Amino acid sequence: MQPFAVIGAKTYLCEVDKLFNGNLKFPMKSIKHIVIGAFLALGAFCAVLYSSCSKDACKAVTCLNKGTCNGGTCNCPTGIGGLNCEKIYRKQYAFTYRGIATYGIIHTDTNNTLTFNPVGDTTYTKMQLVWSDPGFPVISLPITLTNSSSTGSDFNVVSTTVDTFTYTGSGSVNGTIASLSLTKTHANGPSIIVTFTDFNRQ
Repeated sequence: MQPFAVIGAKTYLCEVDKLFNGNLKFPMKSIKHIVIGAFLALGAFCAVLYSSCSKDACKAVTCLNKGTCNGGTCNCPTGIGGLNCEKIYRKQYAFTYRGIATYGIIHTDTNNTLTFNPVGDTTYTKMQLVWSDPGFPVISLPITLTNSSSTGSDFNVVSTTVDTFTYTGSGSVNGTIASLSLTKTHANGPSIIVTFTDFNRQ
Protein backbone atom coordinates (compact mmCIF):
# COMPACT_ATOMS: atom_id res chain seq x y z
CA MET A 1 0.00 0.00 0.00
CA GLN A 2 1.38 3.41 -0.97
CA PRO A 3 1.51 6.30 1.50
CA PHE A 4 -1.41 8.73 1.41
CA ALA A 5 0.93 11.59 0.51
CA VAL A 6 2.24 9.67 -2.52
CA ILE A 7 -1.30 8.84 -3.73
CA GLY A 8 -2.26 12.51 -3.35
CA ALA A 9 0.80 13.58 -5.28
CA LYS A 10 -0.06 11.15 -8.10
CA THR A 11 -3.62 12.48 -8.34
CA TYR A 12 -2.37 16.06 -8.48
CA LEU A 13 0.13 15.25 -11.24
CA CYS A 14 -2.50 13.44 -13.25
CA GLU A 15 -4.73 16.50 -13.13
CA VAL A 16 -1.86 18.72 -14.19
CA ASP A 17 -0.96 16.25 -16.96
CA LYS A 18 -4.48 16.59 -18.38
CA LEU A 19 -3.99 20.34 -18.66
CA PHE A 20 -0.86 19.75 -20.67
CA ASN A 21 -2.62 17.14 -22.90
CA GLY A 22 -0.53 14.29 -21.56
CA ASN A 23 2.78 15.96 -22.30
CA LEU A 24 3.88 16.33 -18.68
CA LYS A 25 6.70 13.94 -17.91
CA PHE A 26 7.65 13.63 -14.23
CA PRO A 27 9.00 10.30 -12.91
CA MET A 28 6.94 8.99 -9.99
CA LYS A 29 10.13 7.68 -8.31
CA SER A 30 11.24 11.30 -7.86
CA ILE A 31 7.95 12.09 -6.15
CA LYS A 32 8.45 9.21 -3.75
CA HIS A 33 11.93 10.42 -2.91
CA ILE A 34 10.66 13.94 -2.30
CA VAL A 35 7.87 12.77 0.00
CA ILE A 36 10.15 10.42 1.97
CA GLY A 37 12.75 13.16 2.30
CA ALA A 38 10.10 15.55 3.58
CA PHE A 39 8.97 13.09 6.25
CA LEU A 40 12.57 12.48 7.35
CA ALA A 41 13.22 16.21 7.58
CA LEU A 42 10.03 16.68 9.61
CA GLY A 43 11.06 13.88 11.98
CA ALA A 44 14.49 15.41 12.53
CA PHE A 45 12.92 18.81 13.18
CA CYS A 46 10.54 17.35 15.78
CA ALA A 47 13.42 15.55 17.52
CA VAL A 48 15.42 18.78 17.77
CA LEU A 49 12.35 20.67 18.98
CA TYR A 50 11.63 18.05 21.67
CA SER A 51 15.23 18.08 22.86
CA SER A 52 15.17 21.86 23.05
CA CYS A 53 11.94 21.83 25.06
CA SER A 54 13.38 19.29 27.52
CA LYS A 55 16.40 21.49 28.19
CA ASP A 56 14.21 24.58 28.57
CA ALA A 57 12.18 22.84 31.30
CA CYS A 58 15.10 23.34 33.72
CA LYS A 59 15.79 26.99 32.88
CA ALA A 60 13.38 28.31 35.49
CA VAL A 61 14.23 25.64 38.10
CA THR A 62 16.79 26.20 40.85
CA CYS A 63 17.98 23.10 42.70
CA LEU A 64 19.76 23.80 45.99
CA ASN A 65 22.22 21.78 48.08
CA LYS A 66 23.80 19.91 45.16
CA GLY A 67 20.46 18.91 43.65
CA THR A 68 20.28 18.43 39.87
CA CYS A 69 17.42 19.23 37.49
CA ASN A 70 16.01 16.65 35.10
CA GLY A 71 13.01 17.49 32.96
CA GLY A 72 12.00 20.35 35.24
CA THR A 73 12.22 18.29 38.46
CA CYS A 74 14.96 18.48 41.08
CA ASN A 75 16.71 15.24 42.04
CA CYS A 76 18.08 15.64 45.57
CA PRO A 77 21.09 13.87 47.12
CA THR A 78 20.75 11.68 50.22
CA GLY A 79 19.77 13.68 53.27
CA ILE A 80 18.12 16.42 51.23
CA GLY A 81 14.47 16.90 50.26
CA GLY A 82 11.86 19.41 49.15
CA LEU A 83 10.67 20.65 45.76
CA ASN A 84 13.95 22.52 45.19
CA CYS A 85 16.14 20.42 47.53
CA GLU A 86 15.83 23.19 50.08
CA LYS A 87 15.33 20.90 53.10
CA ILE A 88 18.39 19.58 54.93
CA TYR A 89 16.87 16.80 57.00
CA ARG A 90 19.50 16.71 59.74
CA LYS A 91 18.47 20.24 60.75
CA GLN A 92 15.12 18.74 61.75
CA TYR A 93 16.92 16.60 64.37
CA ALA A 94 19.18 19.34 65.76
CA PHE A 95 17.72 19.65 69.26
CA THR A 96 18.36 18.58 72.85
CA TYR A 97 16.60 15.45 74.09
CA ARG A 98 16.22 14.54 77.77
CA GLY A 99 15.72 11.21 79.56
CA ILE A 100 17.15 8.49 81.78
CA ALA A 101 20.42 6.70 80.99
CA THR A 102 20.72 3.09 82.09
CA TYR A 103 24.22 1.74 82.82
CA GLY A 104 23.80 -1.97 82.18
CA ILE A 105 22.51 -3.54 85.39
CA ILE A 106 24.54 -1.20 87.60
CA HIS A 107 22.39 1.92 87.93
CA THR A 108 20.32 4.57 86.15
CA ASP A 109 21.00 8.29 85.90
CA THR A 110 18.16 10.77 85.53
CA ASN A 111 18.20 14.09 83.76
CA ASN A 112 20.65 13.04 81.06
CA THR A 113 20.62 14.97 77.80
CA LEU A 114 21.61 14.20 74.21
CA THR A 115 22.19 17.21 71.98
CA PHE A 116 22.49 16.82 68.20
CA ASN A 117 24.48 19.52 66.38
CA PRO A 118 24.98 19.79 62.60
CA VAL A 119 28.55 20.09 61.33
CA GLY A 120 29.99 21.65 58.20
CA ASP A 121 30.32 18.59 55.97
CA THR A 122 29.01 18.72 52.39
CA THR A 123 27.47 15.24 52.38
CA TYR A 124 24.80 16.21 54.95
CA THR A 125 25.34 12.97 56.89
CA LYS A 126 27.49 14.15 59.81
CA MET A 127 26.45 15.49 63.21
CA GLN A 128 28.04 15.97 66.63
CA LEU A 129 26.30 14.25 69.55
CA VAL A 130 26.90 15.77 72.99
CA TRP A 131 26.06 13.61 76.01
CA SER A 132 25.59 15.35 79.33
CA ASP A 133 25.23 13.35 82.55
CA PRO A 134 25.12 15.54 85.71
CA GLY A 135 28.21 14.97 87.82
CA PHE A 136 30.27 13.56 84.92
CA PRO A 137 32.34 15.19 82.14
CA VAL A 138 30.45 16.12 79.00
CA ILE A 139 31.17 13.68 76.14
CA SER A 140 31.16 14.85 72.52
CA LEU A 141 30.85 12.13 69.88
CA PRO A 142 30.82 12.35 66.05
CA ILE A 143 27.97 10.43 64.43
CA THR A 144 27.05 9.46 60.88
CA LEU A 145 23.42 9.52 59.74
CA THR A 146 22.63 6.45 57.65
CA ASN A 147 19.18 7.10 56.13
CA SER A 148 18.10 10.71 56.68
CA SER A 149 14.53 11.55 55.70
CA SER A 150 11.64 13.74 56.80
CA THR A 151 10.66 11.03 59.30
CA GLY A 152 14.06 10.70 60.98
CA SER A 153 17.28 8.76 60.68
CA ASP A 154 19.34 5.98 62.18
CA PHE A 155 22.93 6.81 63.07
CA ASN A 156 26.23 5.24 64.04
CA VAL A 157 28.65 6.61 66.61
CA VAL A 158 32.13 6.96 65.16
CA SER A 159 34.61 5.21 67.47
CA THR A 160 35.92 7.94 69.76
CA THR A 161 38.36 7.81 72.68
CA VAL A 162 37.90 10.26 75.54
CA ASP A 163 40.41 10.00 78.38
CA THR A 164 40.67 6.24 79.04
CA PHE A 165 37.35 5.20 77.48
CA THR A 166 36.43 4.39 73.89
CA TYR A 167 32.84 4.94 72.78
CA THR A 168 30.95 3.20 69.96
CA GLY A 169 27.26 2.63 69.34
CA SER A 170 24.17 3.32 67.28
CA GLY A 171 20.76 4.90 67.64
CA SER A 172 17.95 6.83 66.00
CA VAL A 173 16.52 10.34 66.07
CA ASN A 174 13.47 11.95 64.44
CA GLY A 175 13.10 15.46 65.81
CA THR A 176 10.79 14.31 68.62
CA ILE A 177 12.48 11.29 70.21
CA ALA A 178 16.07 10.08 70.33
CA SER A 179 17.40 6.67 71.38
CA LEU A 180 20.95 5.37 71.70
CA SER A 181 22.83 2.25 72.72
CA LEU A 182 26.36 3.29 73.62
CA THR A 183 29.25 0.94 74.44
CA LYS A 184 31.79 2.43 76.83
CA THR A 185 35.04 0.45 76.91
CA HIS A 186 37.90 1.06 79.32
CA ALA A 187 41.42 0.44 77.99
CA ASN A 188 42.12 -2.04 80.80
CA GLY A 189 38.65 -3.20 81.77
CA PRO A 190 35.31 -4.54 80.59
CA SER A 191 32.78 -2.73 78.45
CA ILE A 192 29.64 -1.12 79.80
CA ILE A 193 26.56 -0.62 77.67
CA VAL A 194 24.71 2.62 78.39
CA THR A 195 21.15 2.73 77.07
CA PHE A 196 19.24 5.90 76.28
CA THR A 197 15.63 5.02 75.49
CA ASP A 198 12.95 7.42 74.23
CA PHE A 199 14.66 10.68 75.15
CA ASN A 200 12.15 13.47 74.55
CA ARG A 201 12.92 16.67 72.70
CA GLN A 202 13.16 19.72 74.95
